[in-house]
Amino acid sequence: MSFWSSKNGGNILPFPGRKLVPAPEPAPLLPVLIVLHRETSTPGRVGNALRALGHPLDIRRPRFGDSLPETLDRHAGAVIFGGPMSANDSDEYVRREIDWIEIPLREQRPFLGICLGAQMLAKQLGAQVAPHPEGRVEVGYYPIRPTEAGHALCPNWPERVYHWHGEGFHLPWGAELLAEGNDFPVQAFQHGHAFGLQFHPDVTYAMMHRWTTRGCVRMDSPGAHPRHLHFADRAMHDVSERAWLKHFIDGWLARMPRSIVSEAAE
Repeated sequence: MSFWSSKNGGNILPFPGRKLVPAPEPAPLLPVLIVLHRETSTPGRVGNALRALGHPLDIRRPRFGDSLPETLDRHAGAVIFGGPMSANDSDEYVRREIDWIEIPLREQRPFLGICLGAQMLAKQLGAQVAPHPEGRVEVGYYPIRPTEAGHALCPNWPERVYHWHGEGFHLPWGAELLAEGNDFPVQAFQHGHAFGLQFHPDVTYAMMHRWTTRGCVRMDSPGAHPRHLHFADRAMHDVSERAWLKHFIDGWLARMPRSIVSEAAE
């Protein structure tokens, strides 16, 4: 009677008359489209969460000439990240990204906009994007209040989340408010399979160091927190924000139509 050795060094005794067949390799998961706005930008913690789930990242930078796909048939979803520019800028790539968001909306594919990406989503949906009327900004950790819909979608929201923006937006028509704030009332919203987050759950410790060093001018604006508070608040609130993000990303990608998942495995 023969034995097979397993990878961990143990022995497997086969059933009489049966051959052991190795388990088939799981089908590769579709990539997630990542849209970034600077040459040095990274998808940060969102990218880490997607890789941990097994999704490759298709990183594109339209600002530097990269194209955007005409369909998301070959992607599990799409994320547009933040940047120092405005959704109101007249640059061609800004207008092109806003127009492109119509594709995931029409195809009902998972879409996530973070900060600038959320403002682009709001603008695509017809909402106004503008600075705070008193020139205030959110730079640092600020409280958010999940709505009943937000709690139903994803429990255990963090009390404070990281921000870096001077513009906000009205809630688009037909969208569901998920979380609200003080100076900028709309902090998170949902429109079908598309989500907009005004805050930055993507920021890693290294990214925070870069932003608070290179973007120190923004920290002189009304409402901004001094640099030392960014790191003090991170020590208190980052664990809950990181746990929330993992739960959110899991649920967000689960919105991908099962028919597409099946096609990808064939």
